[in-house]
Amino acid sequence: MIPKETIEKIFDAADIVEVINDFVNLKKAGSNYKGNSPFSDDKTPSFMVSPAKGIFKDFSSGEGGTVVSFLMKHEHFTYPEALRWLAKRYNIEIEEEERTPEQMAAQSARESLYLVNQFAKDYFAKQILESQEGKAIGLSYFKERGYNDVTIKKFELGYSPNNSSALTKAALSAGYKLEYLEKTGLSKTNEKGSFDFFRGRVIFPIHNLTGRILGFGGRTLKTDKKIAKYFNSPESEIYHKSKVLFGLYQAKGAIIKKDTCYLVEGYTDVVSLNQAGIENVVASSGTALTEGQIKLVKRYTNNITILYDGDSAGIKASFRGIDLILEQGMNVKVILFPDGEDPDSYSKKVGITELEEYLHNEAKDFIRFKASVLLTDAKDDPLKRAETIKDIVKSIAIIPDQIIRSVYIRETSQFFDISEKALLSEVNKILANKRSSHSQEQRQQIEAVKPLAPIQKRGSSDGSHSLSDQEKDLIRLMLTYGSIGIQVEIEAQESEEIKKEEIPLAQYIIEELLSDDLKYVNETYQSIFDEFLDGIENGLIVNDQHFFQKEEATLSSLVVDLTMPKDSVSENWEKKHRIYPQEERHKLKQAAVESVYMYKLRVTENMINGKQTGLKEEIEEKEIYSLLEQIKQLNQIRNTFASKLGIIITR
Repeated sequence: MIPKETIEKIFDAADIVEVINDFVNLKKAGSNYKGNSPFSDDKTPSFMVSPAKGIFKDFSSGEGGTVVSFLMKHEHFTYPEALRWLAKRYNIEIEEEERTPEQMAAQSARESLYLVNQFAKDYFAKQILESQEGKAIGLSYFKERGYNDVTIKKFELGYSPNNSSALTKAALSAGYKLEYLEKTGLSKTNEKGSFDFFRGRVIFPIHNLTGRILGFGGRTLKTDKKIAKYFNSPESEIYHKSKVLFGLYQAKGAIIKKDTCYLVEGYTDVVSLNQAGIENVVASSGTALTEGQIKLVKRYTNNITILYDGDSAGIKASFRGIDLILEQGMNVKVILFPDGEDPDSYSKKVGITELEEYLHNEAKDFIRFKASVLLTDAKDDPLKRAETIKDIVKSIAIIPDQIIRSVYIRETSQFFDISEKALLSEVNKILANKRSSHSQEQRQQIEAVKPLAPIQKRGSSDGSHSLSDQEKDLIRLMLTYGSIGIQVEIEAQESEEIKKEEIPLAQYIIEELLSDDLKYVNETYQSIFDEFLDGIENGLIVNDQHFFQKEEATLSSLVVDLTMPKDSVSENWEKKHRIYPQEERHKLKQAAVESVYMYKLRVTENMINGKQTGLKEEIEEKEIYSLLEQIKQLNQIRNTFASKLGIIITR
């Protein structure tokens, strides 16, 4: 857990203009900061940043928040990931709270693994650019593959000297411990001593989502078939193959922009496609696709397209990976390259336009692809054809969305010329068997979850909407001016004398609502109200910055929406036209009093509407008289509030 003091320090240090500049390349303009929205393709300037408050607002999409919520939206970071990214950028050390000695030791060990990998990455990159061997072998190899300097730098490619212990000695000399070199798999030790695991290989660093090095892939340049073509870092405290995708760090921005992710098999496929202009591509690095890897992609898009080699022998084995994608509720397509080609070779053979056209035109729905592969083996055998249909139906049954299942059932029906009814029956049978496999206790839990009945609202929709508007206005006033004092009249306890006293605006609103035991209908507004109440009880008036540091992105966005100025008075009104409009901040007491009374008026109107609806129900005569009396009293209260507001009630 990151301490509150550290979070505050991060927010204070973070320059939202600077951070957004990095991501959307906008330019500063005066005290406010305008440009194209990073959340839409609209070219109209609709994006504003307030450097003083450290918040942004995108008026075209409605998105808003702080530098942290911007990173969460743009980079799909979690809240802690965004904080840690900012802390690293501004050299703020994060001391986690309430850690045991064991936890501190474990964290220190993990950090040591990252530091060792960072040293190794820098070492390998330096070799390829500065050493004779690195340039002659490693750099030459990458250049032969067509990689330019930009691509080599982007993926931080490197070379490990063909020396038994060059890296190990360099790391030990720099003060790194052999223990961590061994845990990351960079060094191995036998009876003869320690040696470099990746010696004589070109290096592909593997990054996490924030760019830190988890491990490495090393490719030999020797033609000896007895030598493994690729070595990968072993599993460690920081590197778990099943939860990592090569190239995702470089691809995530393009994946979000294109709303699709291409999945390939190897490192060179990723780098070559990237070099060719296809940047939204990642690799499972030769391992079978896992649920953890799929969930990584799902953070950025719901669409995956798998690219297969033309002569790939493992296509059938990969069907399990497709089923895992479907199980996550994602959309999956498949592209098969021509015989003898793979993404790496094909991207070098054709231009970017032809490559993009091929990827677009050859993308097949998983049903048609799976059917074509299985039917090739089935040929004219009716039993094998039936097995193919059952195999596809099993995949359809995995899909969680009923509507999508129905669409695929129709597709399969048309493709195989078999009735939808028969396919639907088979799908339902699979689903029924799946449910029955649960234990009795699990089935009871599933059956206990019933859909909630729709909430019946009493009163007119106009009244409910008006009440919501008034709740919103009260919260806006508290967030914007909560700590500013306003004069209120208070009756002295020792006498009937009326005294004037200055209290914070937020306190006035809170006391007014509590005096009538009123609560907000909107739960988010009520939670903000409760935070203000807690603060006042502890002698503190919270402000908008208090909520910006909350983890909930929706809350941060709401507070930005309520506090970001929608318009402002032109200076020319005063300078040229001698017009001096009175702004809200100059009449805060009036604004607060009117907003409170209007809120109470709307609450009363809703109560009257509820009572009137009750009269239409079948109730006893005495209940009717009781309701009529309550309505009469509420009308009197409503008229009092209306009178204070200068409103004439006409009904």
